[in-house]
Amino acid sequence: MAKKNADVTEQERQERVSETVSRTDQFFRENKKTIYGILIALLVIGLAIVGYYKFYYQPKSEEAAAQMFPAEASFRSGEFDLALNGDGNVLGFSQIIDDFGAKAGKDVYFYAGVCELQLGNYQEAINYLKKYKGKESILKARSIACIGDAYAGLENYKEALTYFEKAAAEADNMFAATYLLKAGVTCEELGDNAKALSFYKKIKDRYPQSMEGYDIDKYITRIESQK
Repeated sequence: MAKKNADVTEQERQERVSETVSRTDQFFRENKKTIYGILIALLVIGLAIVGYYKFYYQPKSEEAAAQMFPAEASFRSGEFDLALNGDGNVLGFSQIIDDFGAKAGKDVYFYAGVCELQLGNYQEAINYLKKYKGKESILKARSIACIGDAYAGLENYKEALTYFEKAAAEADNMFAATYLLKAGVTCEELGDNAKALSFYKKIKDRYPQSMEGYDIDKYITRIESQK
């Protein structure tokens, strides 16, 4: 009896499989034009993407990288106007961004922002730096701090403080002392000596071996003497 039931079950299973195959075959026959059309469309899209990357995006990226070298050299030499605007023979960062955008790499926005900051063009610096999306922690923290510097240049000290605090939290290393000091000085500009003191003491406690740590006692003493 058990064998008979097993044979029936197996027969039913085979019938269901055959029915499923039949339905699939019927569906394919009825819709083969649509299916072929979809497959061809996917193939065309795939080839278009590969072609775009190989024949447009990649060459543009390589050209942008080549244009970056002289601008970066000028940046490292402290020639910020030349690095930003070029000289007619080589492109500056602003022109590279206009011509290539992010194909030049994420750092192009950082370089352009720092150049604008050094030239005293604070709002332009903020605009560029906010477009920088790099994830390397040290450079990311520096870009955030530079936004704070730009806001301080605009005398928007409340906004500047926000960015200095973010930079210090992002850095979490010896560079954080620099950003904490900026935060403290900004608090003094805002008349909040108690908060400024908390930043200075944080430098003393966490980063005593930093350059800021060596001189931090004079900041602490100056505020405590005003109490």
